[in-house]
Amino acid sequence: MKKEKVVLAFSGGLDTSFCAMYLSQEKGYEVYTALANTGGFGDDDLKRIEERAYRLGVKKHVSLDITKEYYEKSIKYMVYGNVLRNGTYPISVSSERIFQAIAIINYAKEIGADYVAHGSTGAGNDQVRFDLTFDVLAPEIKILTPTRDMILTREYEIDYLKNHGYEADFTKMEYSINKGLWGTSIGGKETLKSNQTLPEEAYPSQVVKQETEELKIGFERGEIDSVNGKKYKNKVEAIQAVEAIGSQYGIGRDMHIGDTIIGIKGRVGFEAAGPMLIINSHKMLEKHTLSKWQQYWKDQIGNWYGLFLHEAQYLEPVMRDMEAFLESTQSRVTGEVIVKLRPYGYTLVGVESDFDLMKTDFGEYGEINKAWTAEDAKGFTKITAIPTKIYFNIKKTT
Repeated sequence: MKKEKVVLAFSGGLDTSFCAMYLSQEKGYEVYTALANTGGFGDDDLKRIEERAYRLGVKKHVSLDITKEYYEKSIKYMVYGNVLRNGTYPISVSSERIFQAIAIINYAKEIGADYVAHGSTGAGNDQVRFDLTFDVLAPEIKILTPTRDMILTREYEIDYLKNHGYEADFTKMEYSINKGLWGTSIGGKETLKSNQTLPEEAYPSQVVKQETEELKIGFERGEIDSVNGKKYKNKVEAIQAVEAIGSQYGIGRDMHIGDTIIGIKGRVGFEAAGPMLIINSHKMLEKHTLSKWQQYWKDQIGNWYGLFLHEAQYLEPVMRDMEAFLESTQSRVTGEVIVKLRPYGYTLVGVESDFDLMKTDFGEYGEINKAWTAEDAKGFTKITAIPTKIYFNIKKTT
């Protein structure tokens, strides 16, 4: 009898290693493993994970490089919208999951898989992101989740693998690290407590620079275009360049506290030097180049866009509408932002842009008015006060 095919979203960690062997040996499926790389894995990592997959007995393993797609379809719009969840978190690794799920379900359809699987537990957000994306894009393909359904412990999974002849170092690290192009999330005992924070040694990037340094980030129509004068056609490389510089100062570290998709509160530490420097530089450039009401509505749309992305709603059609709005606001967001870096922080010094709205013949704030007279100002103020004067006048008579 021909075996049924299952595509497993595979990272090489304990849960997905267990799933690969369990689905093959216990359930008799023909297992294909797929790793969707959104910038968090280097060549050595990919080779090691591939070797691990074949040692687990899978039929075939593939690495799907979707880093550029992730930038074009997500990061670009998160920069346009200055997206920081709860004003803090650049939706780092969590935003990648949707695109990993899309790549994996497309691969499953390509090879005619009967099932798709992932190793998420029942306690986190990723189970929703994978399940929802799989179900929307391929409702005909059934979803398998052994780790969640069997409510397994680490000890059980390790013992199972050892008893089936698979030896690997699955020592539980003190801190769990999930690295991606748009930041690194860090979980540990401190993130489970409301009154603690991560120690210095928990962060993958350590502070190695003490002297201040000037960084210049250039934008062209809202997209990162240059770093310290060097032009980048490949935007992924530009992001990596900013990250490499900022991480040496320990910039972009923080703790995100927010509502999970499943309804409980959660905390996660993160470091994201590149995203934080790029987003805040972009936001400063917009303050100089956008109108008052463009900025106002961008704040609303950007907040909703980030919320929907976090909540696994990337495929909701309204996301395309929000993207169209965000992109339309970027036609004048061109220029260079000057940033001064220091250990654990930075200062946004200023901008240079041909579209700087401060460069005007109408007047200089607090100094001189050129486009109106003193009498104009008096009349404007008087008219502006009328609605409030009516309110207080009525109040006196009632």
